Amino acid sequence: MTDDVRNIVLGVIAAGLSAAIGWFTRTYLWRRKLRRKQRFFGLPKNSESLLVVNRDAGGTGAVHRFDVFALLELSVLIKDCGAHAQIIQHDLTQQGFGERTEFCVGGPVSNRRMAAHLHSLLPGIRINTDPEPGPDRAAFQIGTERYRMEPGTSEHVILARLTAGQDARPVFVFCGQSAITNQAATRYLARNYEKLARKHGNNSFCLLLKVSNSQAYGPDVVDTVLDVTRAAQSPVPAPRTSHRAG
Repeated sequence: MTDDVRNIVLGVIAAGLSAAIGWFTRTYLWRRKLRRKQRFFGLPKNSESLLVVNRDAGGTGAVHRFDVFALLELSVLIKDCGAHAQIIQHDLTQQGFGERTEFCVGGPVSNRRMAAHLHSLLPGIRINTDPEPGPDRAAFQIGTERYRMEPGTSEHVILARLTAGQDARPVFVFCGQSAITNQAATRYLARNYEKLARKHGNNSFCLLLKVSNSQAYGPDVVDTVLDVTRAAQSPVPAPRTSHRAG
């Protein structure tokens, strides 16, 4: 074997080894990222999850189109984890939580399951469900603070990951002052779950998000107002303190 042939053979072997190492490295990193995602969402491969849907607050029995978009966002997350989803209406969900990951979408008026979660898991959050028009309609009361809604301009939504124990599957809550804020929260979770997992691990958390100018930007402009985990999980009979988020 001449030196030229030897160099060519060695070059081919080196290129093959480099390609193999690169492939194994990418595969390892991809699988590690997938495992972290599965742990955060409580969705190991081939596991089952629940998508609990509300009904349009107008009483038609249909699901609001923005809530449908929210379900689509969540379905992609579930599929990426290699898990399966069962869509079920809020008034047909008569079971506990912790056995399967649950994604619950909608406010307490249109979603009975959400009302139960707020009562038992987030007792520090009160939502004004009075249908009459007024400045406090759909306002959130969290601890001593009140967060009002300015439709289409400044709207709020609760995004929470809640667990009942170390081995229990989480419940994800998307409870907004309007349907478009529910979609905004699901999109925020899809885009920021890695950052949330680094900060909170697999522990419970509750965030108050603000959706700005949804009439122009839809569900895309979302900011974190505050981590309200402690206040949301601690019922406090507090005075009415008005707060308008700018």
